[in-house]
Amino acid sequence: MGQTDGEPAGGGQAVTDNRAMGRFELAVGGQTVYADYRRNGPTLVISYVEAPPSLRGTGAAGRLMEGVMEAARAEGLKIVPLCSYAALWMRRNRRHTDLLA
Repeated sequence: MGQTDGEPAGGGQAVTDNRAMGRFELAVGGQTVYADYRRNGPTLVISYVEAPPSLRGTGAAGRLMEGVMEAARAEGLKIVPLCSYAALWMRRNRRHTDLLA
């Protein structure tokens, strides 16, 4: 679907919802961090989060997850984190536990 012209928190890049591919994306330095998902009624099932090896440990996946949380909150969705990274991230970021399905 392409990039959106938003002003994300922290002055970073915007997380976009690529509905055609069923994933949220965050472009960082010409590479893409993404979270595969499927919508199941009022829930967003996060099946997989992937960061290119050069972006691992940089916080890019965490910024992606923040964007996913914002999108879910804006749409009134609950989240089912099947991906172990997504589940761990949500446990560590307790301010988003209200979004757990």
